[in-house]
Amino acid sequence: MHRNLRSFLDLLRRENDLVTVDCEVDPYLEVAEIHRRVIERGGPALLFTKVKGSSFPVVTNLFGTQKRIEFAFGPKPEQFIKELVNVAESLLPPNRAELWKHRSLVREFFKLGTKTVSRGPVAEVIDRSGRLDGLPALTTWHEDGGPFITLPLVYTENPVTKKHNLGIYRMQVYDAQTAGLHWQIQKGGGFHYHAAEAMNQSLPVTVFLGGPPALIISAIAPLPEDVPELILASLLGGEKLRMAKNPIAGGHRLVAEAEFALIGHAPPHERKPEGPFGDHYGYYSLQHEYPVFHCDAIAHRRGAVYPATVVGKPKQEDFFIGDYLQSLLSPLFPLVMPSVRDLWTYGETGFHSLAAAVVRERYPREALVAGFRILGEGQLALTKFLMLTDGAVDLHDFRGVLEHILARVRWETDFFIFANTSMDTLDYTSGKVNEGSKAILMGLGEPVRDLPREFRGELPNGVSRAEVFCAGCVVIEDATYSSEPQQAARLAREPAFAQWPLVILHDDAGVADSTTDFLWSTWTRFEPAGDIYAAETNVVRHHLSYRGPMVIDARRKPSLPDELVVRDDIAKLVDRRWREYFPNNL
Repeated sequence: MHRNLRSFLDLLRRENDLVTVDCEVDPYLEVAEIHRRVIERGGPALLFTKVKGSSFPVVTNLFGTQKRIEFAFGPKPEQFIKELVNVAESLLPPNRAELWKHRSLVREFFKLGTKTVSRGPVAEVIDRSGRLDGLPALTTWHEDGGPFITLPLVYTENPVTKKHNLGIYRMQVYDAQTAGLHWQIQKGGGFHYHAAEAMNQSLPVTVFLGGPPALIISAIAPLPEDVPELILASLLGGEKLRMAKNPIAGGHRLVAEAEFALIGHAPPHERKPEGPFGDHYGYYSLQHEYPVFHCDAIAHRRGAVYPATVVGKPKQEDFFIGDYLQSLLSPLFPLVMPSVRDLWTYGETGFHSLAAAVVRERYPREALVAGFRILGEGQLALTKFLMLTDGAVDLHDFRGVLEHILARVRWETDFFIFANTSMDTLDYTSGKVNEGSKAILMGLGEPVRDLPREFRGELPNGVSRAEVFCAGCVVIEDATYSSEPQQAARLAREPAFAQWPLVILHDDAGVADSTTDFLWSTWTRFEPAGDIYAAETNVVRHHLSYRGPMVIDARRKPSLPDELVVRDDIAKLVDRRWREYFPNNL
């Protein structure tokens, strides 16, 4: 498809899906607010040609619509994956006739991987001073700890096995020579660093910026550990990924068509405070200690373009990337997890907070086996809340999924909360970092109840509002958590809600009107072990057996970080300059 970023930008220009902003803009907050407003409107990619404090232009919103995702990759990768699955299923046992039918697939396999070229555009300019302060790194939210590189493709190799990893880990620019490396738990680059640190060695690190769109997407993909991202990049790009020799002795090979390569290392036993940072959950992730990247040199193309993205409350650019990767990789799930027929994680919740799966139930409780398999698979292990059914449901229709499960769940036996587990680093609902709880909710077989669809009767004292989200689920508005922290436990025993399987306690019941708002404001504000209450709980054979309704307390808790809000002066600045950015209207 596209060998480099330039090719993709040329296509977007031809399709009138790239707008150039020629007036000077500030990388401190201003660029990010322009980006957010454009993506909210479903607008084009943005190329900022004059960025204050840097000689490099900035491009954002490369993948912020489904249409641009299609421009970047086309249908071929999805067709390849589906055919690969069909081959795997039809070639057991193998036979010559079936192999011949799929001979085109063999040709595609020869296009996977990398190839070395003598020279690459990425090394047209070599800056051996390695000064990071010349890059137009963005500060996207006003409480951020500083400017961040938000689309760094961080390449490392395991110092023992030499297997590589390519991941996007945000990098806070501390000064001209150093930046943070936000290696969260279960991240491949972090595993490589810890292996090097155990040997008391620095880990060589190369950070690519730009390059083929396929490379950017591959770095984000939640591939199993030791599955090479560069293989996926070549699949998406339709050819072997071109790699060039590094002009710095002893360094990694360079992606030949990248815009920049930051060549450096991470010393062992060195940590610096990193953050806060306005993240994709819609809140600030707080300051913590992380390893440090030391930049030894910067290679870049002549006229290099600096790519960036902005994250925040969904839906942002990462939402569209995540949905594409799920659609691309979902046909593989039944191969690696045979009892899982379909699986979807909800980007509106930050992806890790909520997932749903259609599973097989060929024998009693097989669905639970499938649930454990999902929670043990790569990045899916960070899932906080997992819904399972064996019914034919469209997982993209969350209201329909929830109704289907609520009509079938037997709270006594089909709901499980697991305390003292790992949790996504960016999820602070437990009040701890990397620690929390998980839940599995199953709705299997035939319905066991008729679901109420309207709330009738009087509201209990103190409840000001009740709105139905879907059949069986009502959202209620009551006192703030600070004023009455035990309210949810009391409401679980209220007769007014006895017929409702699921009750969600919110600060604003109006979130029931929008699936996106409901998903975000619910699943980013509760932790299963700390914020779910039942009308009655008994211990049966060492299992917690519940009697509904179940109440989820999704009110804002004092322990949650601040929600991301645009500063007033920045909002007014962008209002005032809008016609200056876009004289031809947008």
